[in-house]
Amino acid sequence: MKKYLSKIWFVVIAAFFCCALWGSAFPMIKIGYRQFGIEDSGAGAKILFAGVRFVLAGILAWLAGGLMERKPLLPVRSDWVKTLSLSLFQTVLQYFFFYLGLAACTGVKSSIINGSGAFVVILLSTLVFRLEKLTARKLLGCVLGFAGIIVVNLGGELGGFAWNGEGFIFLTVLSYAGSTILIKRFTTAGADPVMYSSLQFIIGGIILTALGLLLGGASEPGWNVTAQGIGTLLWLAFVSAAAYSLWAVLLKHNPVSRVAVFGFLNPVCGVILSALLLDESGQAFDLTSLAALLLVCGGIFVVNYEKKRADAPRGDQ
Repeated sequence: MKKYLSKIWFVVIAAFFCCALWGSAFPMIKIGYRQFGIEDSGAGAKILFAGVRFVLAGILAWLAGGLMERKPLLPVRSDWVKTLSLSLFQTVLQYFFFYLGLAACTGVKSSIINGSGAFVVILLSTLVFRLEKLTARKLLGCVLGFAGIIVVNLGGELGGFAWNGEGFIFLTVLSYAGSTILIKRFTTAGADPVMYSSLQFIIGGIILTALGLLLGGASEPGWNVTAQGIGTLLWLAFVSAAAYSLWAVLLKHNPVSRVAVFGFLNPVCGVILSALLLDESGQAFDLTSLAALLLVCGGIFVVNYEKKRADAPRGDQ
C-alpha cells in the first residue's frame, strides 16, 4: 500500500474523498443542530456538540488505525508533547474560533476566508518553514484555486470586518495552516500519522467539551437527543476521523503543496453538498458552481503537474 501513497493518481482520489467528506460536514452540522434542538442556542451548546464529535472521531480513528496496524497505536513519551501541540492548533484553536467566528460572520465571507487556508499553507511551507520551494506554478495554482472560492460565493455580502467575526475565522485559517505544517514535520520523522490524528482529536475534543460545559452549553434549552441526531453525530465523527487521518497520511508521503492545494475544493464541495442536503438543489448545478469547480481543478492541476515533472526522474510516478 505504501508504494501508492505518493502516486499522483492516488493523491487525487484520496484528496477528493477527504474534501467530499469535509464538504458534507457543514450541512450535516446544521442538520445536527436542528435534530438536537440547539439551532438557536448559544456558543456553549455548539462547542459542546463539537467536543463530543471530536472525542468520538478520535476513538474511531484510534480503533481503525489499531486494526490496520494489528496493534494498539501507543505513543512513546516524546510523542505526547507533539500530540498536545498538534491538538492545540488542529482541534482546540481551529474549532473554538470557527464556531465563535461563524456566529458573527456571514457564511459567504466565512467560506472565502476559510478557502484561503490552502493558499496560506503553501505560502507558509515555502516562504516561512522552507519545506519546499515556491514556484510560479504553485503561485498560479493558488490564485486559480482562490478565484474559484470567490466565484462560488459571488452575490453574497462581502463588506465590513469584525475582529470577533472575520478576525476569528482568519485565526481559524492560521490554526489550520499551523496544524498542517506540524503534522508534516512530525510524520516526516517517522511517526504514525493516524496515531497523532486520533490522539489529538481525543485530547482536543475533551478540551472543547469542557469549554462547552463551562460556557453553560449543557444547561441551554432545546436539547433533544434522538436516534437521528446520534446518527448525524456519528457521521460527523466519521468525517473527521477518516478525512483528517487520510490527509495526514498524504502529507507524510507527499510535498505539502501537492496535498494542500486540494483544500480549495472544500468550500466548493461544501456549497454543492449544502445545496443538495439542505434541499437547495437549484444552487448546486448552476454555471457559477461549475466555473468555480473548473477554476479549483485548474489550480490543482497546475500545482501537481509541476511536481509530477519534477518527481518523474525518481521513478515515483
